[in-house]
Amino acid sequence: MESSNSFTPAGASRLKIHDTAVGRKVDFVPLEESKVKMYVCGPTVYDYFHLGNARCFVAFDIARRWLEFRGYDVAYVQNFTDIDDKILARAEREGVSIGDISARFITEYETDAAGLGVALATINPCATDNIAEMIAMIEHLISKGHAYESRGDVYFDTASLPSYGALSKMPLDQLEEGNRTTSDSIDKKRGKLDFVLWKAAKSGEASWDSPWGAGRPGWHIECSAMVAKYLGKTIDFHCGGVDLVFPHHENERAQSVAAHGVEYAKYWLHNGFLNVDNEKMSKSAGNFFTVRTLAEKYGYMPLRFFLLSAHYRSPLMYDESALTAAASALERLHNAQANIEFAAANSMETADLSDEVCVKFTTLTDQFYAAMDDDFNTADAIGVLFSMVKEANLLLGGGAGGKQTLEHVSGAIAHLTDLLGLTKAAATSDDDTEIDALVQKRTEAKAERNFATADAIRNELTERGIVLEDTPNGTKWRRQ
Repeated sequence: MESSNSFTPAGASRLKIHDTAVGRKVDFVPLEESKVKMYVCGPTVYDYFHLGNARCFVAFDIARRWLEFRGYDVAYVQNFTDIDDKILARAEREGVSIGDISARFITEYETDAAGLGVALATINPCATDNIAEMIAMIEHLISKGHAYESRGDVYFDTASLPSYGALSKMPLDQLEEGNRTTSDSIDKKRGKLDFVLWKAAKSGEASWDSPWGAGRPGWHIECSAMVAKYLGKTIDFHCGGVDLVFPHHENERAQSVAAHGVEYAKYWLHNGFLNVDNEKMSKSAGNFFTVRTLAEKYGYMPLRFFLLSAHYRSPLMYDESALTAAASALERLHNAQANIEFAAANSMETADLSDEVCVKFTTLTDQFYAAMDDDFNTADAIGVLFSMVKEANLLLGGGAGGKQTLEHVSGAIAHLTDLLGLTKAAATSDDDTEIDALVQKRTEAKAERNFATADAIRNELTERGIVLEDTPNGTKWRRQ
């Protein structure tokens, strides 16, 4: 059987996604053939983001990767909320501008997101760069009778839209209970569910001029305006944490449908909570751990592995033992990958590609694809990947397989690992070239029976955290 370096999804497989709006899995059909418009609610940039926030970023990074692998051209927009009460409070506390705070933590977000393997968005718009679009959308809603001004504030009139509540599907009393209403706005609103589109400026805080006076946009209108500007009136996917279903996404949908007269998003995807002691991880609860702090202890990739170890819609329980287990599992994966790559690179066996191995690994690859096509089920996909690792270890342990077979197996494991974004982190200290040279020097010393020099090199490498393994195909090394 001929080997192939090309991997494509199984032709019979169809991508199914769980749409929050209908409450079940449905077949994915894009609005436009071969193209996908995807919006993910991004961070409010006033601090480092925590592991619960990271679950959203990683979950929909995986969805995007899979869509792109399936051949879709994905326009992926993730915003930065850079005007917010928390940003204002931190700027005042530190005596700097809100721009200083947001710029600092956008940079910190980018550092941590890159460490987690989250690809850059097509566009990362900032709310404050789109104030004019927000004001224009609010004016349009007022002109259509869907919004009203009240003493410098502007509110969306939820009673004007019969389909309000269609996304969250909660009874009216629960919607009223969950809607955020401040004491200074309760007497300005016509209805309890009406929500703010424009807030009149308070003394000393950042503001922008508008037809209703100085002020700033409400949270919900920010995303609606940016979606319309960068992606259009209707998009394929709107994504975020399950806590955003109401009020944020419900209100986004309402004002967008009211403004444009068409459905806002064809599909709604929401990731489940990351829980600590059965309570959602959040800054307000004080039970959060920043990605930066955890990465310093465990590394970024083990955090990504942990977040992918459960289906994105399922609750995921955080504790240190779970992160330790994730780090250990990822190390096993990377070690197995390194072993098979080393064996393939150094094998002198010229036997043809094994039909049995090729069929086995093709079957496992198709199982991986099927898992990902089932609402991006990374938990099952990881299970398949480790089944592949087990088969590779058995192949190596039995001393079977020629160079072509080992290369095929190595390529299959690398392919699935790359699809999950679980690549081994680049070295941060010792130079690989220098280590390779020392390993080669040790090999030559052993061949010359200069065991004192060989032992001295091994000891030096051990002190630098390098583990050597002598195999029939030569000496391989890895960092502890």
